[in-house]
Amino acid sequence: MTNEFMYGQSTALIVFLLLAGMLIANELAYRNGVRKQALANDAAKSQINTLQASMLGLLALLLSFAFSLALQRFDERNQSVVSEANAIGTTYLRTQLLPASIREQAQTMLKLYIDLRVEEGQVSLADVEKRDALIKKSSQISDQLWALAMKSVELDKSAVTTGMFVQSLNDTIDAFGKRDAGLQRHVPETVVLLLLITIIITAATIGYASGLTGQRAAFATLALQILISMAVFLTIDLDRPRRGFIQVSQTSMLSLQQAIHATNK
Repeated sequence: MTNEFMYGQSTALIVFLLLAGMLIANELAYRNGVRKQALANDAAKSQINTLQASMLGLLALLLSFAFSLALQRFDERNQSVVSEANAIGTTYLRTQLLPASIREQAQTMLKLYIDLRVEEGQVSLADVEKRDALIKKSSQISDQLWALAMKSVELDKSAVTTGMFVQSLNDTIDAFGKRDAGLQRHVPETVVLLLLITIIITAATIGYASGLTGQRAAFATLALQILISMAVFLTIDLDRPRRGFIQVSQTSMLSLQQAIHATNK
């Protein structure tokens, strides 16, 4: 698990504080702008409007960058689940190529393995102890399967039979590691902090510009702040597997589990 401070905080809390910060910054900057309205000439007002447009452009760039990173990682986690399900399914099918003396044992172990992987996929990342225990059990079974693969090679050295099983088992082990690594990858905290700071400063700039001109579109400003908060919420939620509203689909693993347990019945 990551040790970054913000990653351990509630998404709702972060976004609530962000919205409150925008409202406060906008209001304080607006009042400051009103006080300086009489001293501001047209050139000053034009300059602050130009800066406001630049800040909004920078904010849009950072927000799209952060969202793109979060969405990319979400897609990678989705794909890793499908890849692992395909690898396990292929390995199970290739147990039919193993010598009869170890075929049934390999199939039984693979059934237990898929059960553990499905269970682990439904455990919150916050439940570190339970998840680590499931990962440890899965690793132990994969080691036992590898030992069976080596034993099958000793009994039958054919690359067309046992060799194909060894290859698919290796792919299964690799898929396990790739899926677990994908859960640890997320948008760097520095990027999120920069985004949040830019949002607050932009809100203050908008408020100050409104104060200087004496024209305040309160509803439009509030709507913009709410939309920005929603975009940030979506970005952070996508970046937090098994914690937010948007979850990686486990359908491929569940379907495989049902199909494997339905065999030989």
